[in-house]
Amino acid sequence: MRISLGIIAVLSLTAVAPQSVRAADYPDHPITLVVPFPPGGSTTVMARNVADKMSVALGQPIVVENRGGAGGTIGTRYAAKAAPDGYTILLSYTGTFSIAPAAYANPGYDPRKDFAPIGMIGAAPNLLVVTTSLPVTSVAELIAYAKAQPSPMQYGSPGVGTVNHLAGEVLAASIGVPMQHIPYKGNGPALGDLIGGHIPMMFVPIPVSLGNVNAGKLRALAISSAQRSKLVPDVPTLAEAGVPGFDVALRYGLAAPAGTPKPIIDRLNKELNAALASEDVQKRLANEGADALPGTVEAYAADLDREETKWSALVRKIGLKLE
Repeated sequence: MRISLGIIAVLSLTAVAPQSVRAADYPDHPITLVVPFPPGGSTTVMARNVADKMSVALGQPIVVENRGGAGGTIGTRYAAKAAPDGYTILLSYTGTFSIAPAAYANPGYDPRKDFAPIGMIGAAPNLLVVTTSLPVTSVAELIAYAKAQPSPMQYGSPGVGTVNHLAGEVLAASIGVPMQHIPYKGNGPALGDLIGGHIPMMFVPIPVSLGNVNAGKLRALAISSAQRSKLVPDVPTLAEAGVPGFDVALRYGLAAPAGTPKPIIDRLNKELNAALASEDVQKRLANEGADALPGTVEAYAADLDREETKWSALVRKIGLKLE
């Protein structure tokens, strides 16, 4: 029995040793940060905001690699199947981690089983805006106007299954008034129709809509998150404006394939939090309408669980199916 236990102990040490050595030497070559969307969007901006600063601290480049398609599921699936060695990490996002798993019949990954959370980057709310031809100047007036219409009030979004789309569903449910979703292929076409008065309202990222709000082409009524935004400090939250408990924001973070050694996860979390503490990264995030949200691995895991539970329930309730 002693010999058997000794052999087992040696074998166990042998199995663990290579992983420990890799973790101790990590990183010794460039890291790939997969962004599961095409270049140019908010996800790419968020990734680069932290990757540049983390690269300096880690002593190795973090190369942002865009792998778009199928609502972000293609790139996320790719990252899920990558080697769990810390050299492929993923920009995790509300759409891919909280909405897609319930909306797609087979997204090809399970965010809870196939990934190890690294940490939160930040959260960015949307701005509820209306066309200037709509006779409302507040959320209370918007609700009264919607209730008085003979048919459901329309709202636009950059696409089916986006947080912008589902924010409208949350609003309709919260105020007890049906609304008709009008999906577009991106924020640009939707904003064009909103400014032109072809649709009355929509939820839009603050940086995308702020120029038109300041120019008087759109009217901002409220912020979708629980806290006001520094970019538009005078605009109330929806909760403040009469829709209690409303809190919808785009949440960004970093994750690694499941099985990535904990020392590597901890090192990445440490450097991510250090990056988020820097003034220049905070400024860049603020320009995107986002608040930096540094924290522990465990805190991010809990946040992912809450968000997935919340959005999957809504997806099932409205019968959303994506292909």
